[in-house]
Amino acid sequence: MKKTFRNMMLVVAALTTTMVFTGCKDDDDNNKASNGNSTEVEYKAMAEQYVNNTVIYTYKQLAEKTEQLAADLETLKDSKTQANLNKVCATFLDAREWWEKSEAFLFGAATSFGIDPHIDSWPLDATRFDALMSNANQLEQLDGDDGDIVANGLEATLLGFHGLEYVLFANGAAKQVSAITDNQLIYAVAVAGDLRNCCYRLAVSWAGEDNVPARYVEKMEEAEWEYTVNGNGRSYGEDMLRAGNAGSTYESFAHVMQQIATGCADIADEVGTSKVGSAYKGEDETYIESPYSKKSLIDFRDNMISIQNAYMGGVEGQRNESKSIHNYVKAHNATLDNEIMTAISNAINEFETKAAEGAFVDTYMNAGAYDKAMQYCAEVEEAMLKLRVFFGGEE
Repeated sequence: MKKTFRNMMLVVAALTTTMVFTGCKDDDDNNKASNGNSTEVEYKAMAEQYVNNTVIYTYKQLAEKTEQLAADLETLKDSKTQANLNKVCATFLDAREWWEKSEAFLFGAATSFGIDPHIDSWPLDATRFDALMSNANQLEQLDGDDGDIVANGLEATLLGFHGLEYVLFANGAAKQVSAITDNQLIYAVAVAGDLRNCCYRLAVSWAGEDNVPARYVEKMEEAEWEYTVNGNGRSYGEDMLRAGNAGSTYESFAHVMQQIATGCADIADEVGTSKVGSAYKGEDETYIESPYSKKSLIDFRDNMISIQNAYMGGVEGQRNESKSIHNYVKAHNATLDNEIMTAISNAINEFETKAAEGAFVDTYMNAGAYDKAMQYCAEVEEAMLKLRVFFGGEE
């Protein structure tokens, strides 16, 4: 199971709804940003860029890819060919990439609705999986018209990306289609439907029901799932962009900036200490993400890219750096910006380098192999915690 994240919602003392923290005159005063209403206006512009071009864009892509994955698996179930299986596996990896690029903002809907552990827990429970494959009653239910809803009731260690990965991949490649049983395909179709539904929920929850395809909302109603902040009718995007107003969970846009920095710090810590460190340090050698597709290191790289996207003002191709956190920090504390940019770049490059050398599941036991990766993740975390302080948050 994924580790519990630190408390995401920071309490900021002595704030009004329109003023941020008493700031500094220069970069030497605790590296904090300056105060004033004009600063809040700048923060709001950065928040809008972040919500629309990082979070919502990512979740919409994720919803589309998982929708395609569910459809491709239906096709494979009806026509069991190697070509169809290969297409499923390619779509799976596309969807997986967008999920990993969302992990810098697991706060909000992904945490509130338990979506993160539901669709991304590992390792898969092989014993329970084998029992499920011989349970005719459960398989019949999963094969029904509402199999996706039924699948939602399975244990987390049988669900999501890693349940599908277990069925589809072996030794870093698509399985031979003959190695996949009909019962496994019944299971995979249902689990893919549940995964798609959860990703619909992420998109609806952040973008709002009027800004996504109607079928997303219809699925929420069918599943009887809540998708607004505390059931108040507001999306998570709207809640963030109403910072400082009555009803928002954010006291100010400075608070929003702190939350973004905290989300980035949390995933950097998880990648270094848990995703890499658990197996590499011998704490738990079963705790290896994506071992069947052998894409662990790509997952880790994409987690770092999620941080980069949050900081740079959007997903690559959707960015407006003039409204990015990077641009603001560079203007007010170039030293901190350089530290952040360097740390992120080092981590991304290291994971890409290691991926070219071999799969994590095959190399994690090699002495010294991932010391640099863990170090760079720690440096990203440290830089993001400094960013939180820069925006007036706790040290």
